Order: sequence, then C-alpha cells, then structure tokens
Amino acid sequence: MKHFHDEWIQEWCEQNGWTEPFRERYRYYWAFPPGAVMPEPIPQQVLRIIKTEKGLTADEQRWLAIAGIISAIAVVSCYFLACPMPIVFAFAFDAITFALLEVEGI
Repeated sequence: MKHFHDEWIQEWCEQNGWTEPFRERYRYYWAFPPGAVMPEPIPQQVLRIIKTEKGLTADEQRWLAIAGIISAIAVVSCYFLACPMPIVFAFAFDAITFALLEVEGI
C-alpha cells in the first residue's frame, strides 16, 4: 500500500531545494539535499509532517472503504445466518487492513 503520493514528495523537495527524489523501498524516500553529491533519506519528521498535512492516499481510502463494506456485509449475514463466522472473517480482514495502514517509522 502506497502511503505517499510521489507528487507530495516532489513538492516538498522543490520547496526545500532537494533534487531528484526517488523511492528506494516501500516507505523510504531519498533525494539529494542542497549542495550534496550523495542522496540522503528524506527525514522521517518531514514524512510525518507531509502525511499529517496531506491525509490519506487514494489507495488507503480504497482499502478503508473495502474494509467497511466487508464489515457491513458480515454484520448483515451474521444476523441472517445466525452464525458468528462472517464477523470473525471480517475482523481478520480488518485487522490485516489496519496493520497495512500503519506507517511504520513515522
């Protein structure tokens, strides 16, 4: 799940004089600071501020909507089937979804 839009990182880099931003791994963004010859990781504090200002990405919103829909379907089917298993499966799906939504290290 992508927690940052590349445009958000590019915008911050342009405002602060950093150049050539790229994503090394899943949540690690690097760029060249002003006057540097080697790229450095964009500070975690900066990523936290960007995430606070910009909010959820479309990918995160989509996963939250799917989790809500599955939970609602599970509640209804649990009532009509008189069985707790749909709620158990919905809980497991929601737990995994919310674990994926967690932005580690920020």
